[in-house]
Amino acid sequence: MKVGELLKRLENVKINVNKINEKREIAEYIAQKLGVNHPEYLRYFMTKDKTIYDFDKYENLLKSNKISSGDAYVVIEIDGFFGYNGAKYRYPFLSGGIYLVHAYLLKLGFKTWYYHVTAASGLKYLALVYRFTEARHRMVVEVADIVNAAINTNLPTLIFDVLGTKNITPDKIDEIRLQFISQKLFAGYDFRKAEEIIYEYFDDDWISFANSVSAINKAYNQIFQPYRVEYHLKKKQIIASYERTPSSPPPNSPYSEEE
Repeated sequence: MKVGELLKRLENVKINVNKINEKREIAEYIAQKLGVNHPEYLRYFMTKDKTIYDFDKYENLLKSNKISSGDAYVVIEIDGFFGYNGAKYRYPFLSGGIYLVHAYLLKLGFKTWYYHVTAASGLKYLALVYRFTEARHRMVVEVADIVNAAINTNLPTLIFDVLGTKNITPDKIDEIRLQFISQKLFAGYDFRKAEEIIYEYFDDDWISFANSVSAINKAYNQIFQPYRVEYHLKKKQIIASYERTPSSPPPNSPYSEEE
């Protein structure tokens, strides 16, 4: 199937508003599974039966025909921080949104320099897991629908405009990534500027950014529609679990809560 046909097919997928329970189940499972022990790897696949594989294990099983390309259901990206960063804690997809480019290309069947796996057509969700071990032992998990988020960020159009009917190359991927993060999707701000404003407002107390933060928050929730789970790494328990809607306020700082 040609690139254009693949993109058109995915763009025509109807948005199912009843995915909240599935995203919640995935987010809470990942939080509990990866919150018990420090993950050995930075990225994983989770299959429909909730088995979590590192990429090498998945590729080996795929090559031996023990699983199929349609079995990979969630791609999980993990990052860890010793200190606290209010922007990354509250809005993981501002810094981690670039993973959406690779996840969407992988779903389309493209092998990239970032994801060396060649087949994961069953991918439905992208989960970002941010661990803040020195910031009150918190871990944040946000899960977004790959196709919905891709459409809301103009990713299918960007890919088609850059690739056309040509083969994908590292240079082409870099071009797509650059165009992607340069889009002013968040109340007139691109990914990096939006994250900078969020950080300066919450971490540096620049109260003059209050209106911009409110607008960025609404746009973020509309674009990614993520399900969010906050997990306490020391107590080994979920402390917050909810769907982020356009009217949802920014998440609280872990320092605003009693230990």
